Amino acid sequence: MPLVLGAGDLEIDLPRLAAELTEALRVGAEPGQRVRAAVTPDVTAMVLMPGTAPGIPAYTVKVHAKNPSRSPAITGVICLHDLSGDLLALIDSPGLTAVRTGLGGALGAHLLARPEARTVTVIGAGVQGRAQLEALAALRPVESVCVRDVDPAVAAEFSTWAAGLGIPPGPEGEIVLMATWAREPVLRSVPPGTHVTSLGADEPGKAELGPELLERALVVVDEPSLAHVRADTTIGAVLRGEHPGRACAEEVTVYSPAGLPLQDLVIAWHVYRNALS
Repeated sequence: MPLVLGAGDLEIDLPRLAAELTEALRVGAEPGQRVRAAVTPDVTAMVLMPGTAPGIPAYTVKVHAKNPSRSPAITGVICLHDLSGDLLALIDSPGLTAVRTGLGGALGAHLLARPEARTVTVIGAGVQGRAQLEALAALRPVESVCVRDVDPAVAAEFSTWAAGLGIPPGPEGEIVLMATWAREPVLRSVPPGTHVTSLGADEPGKAELGPELLERALVVVDEPSLAHVRADTTIGAVLRGEHPGRACAEEVTVYSPAGLPLQDLVIAWHVYRNALS
């Protein structure tokens, strides 16, 4: 019988998961498919398949719905199969998707930001903003966070939550973590040396960054065929040493991932193995 893993059953070792995801992105895999369809003006259905990665004897098919007007905005399920097709587990996807997306964005920030960068700005104080900051804090020291959101109450709640992690409020950061539903650019310029991770350009029609910022930045994506921005290279190429990444301390870097089925497999396999142990 397949395992059924609800939100309360998901055991995650964030440092180990970060190492597993980094290795999977370094080695790479076929990008798979993202099938997206509008259900209503508010709701989008999406299927990501198949999630494959070298060294993992399984694959995933994720089915979820997006509705920015509700919380959680993403609901769905990840189906984990062995390579013969047998179903190993059905896994509740909202929390898992938040962790894998936030960790993926934070990995890009850690790889591309200046090594000494310790201050962060979060734009979009929702689930993904929290997931990115928590993941980044597991990868490097974070001394302070400046929070921006269209809802001041949400921003204040975020600041209180971050302080509980030991990250006090501070000035505008050297690392910018974005996760909004913006359809028009909300960030058009940053100081030299800034790194920006933008999770809000993961599907057609969404745009967080102005063209003037993108034109003068090194832009890194996870998969060019899925990117909705102009790309200079991929995170896999940087991890493999095929591209140097940041060229100098003054360079502006941008990481704009679409999100890969590969990531779904890595985290699904992670929690599946933890559930069996």
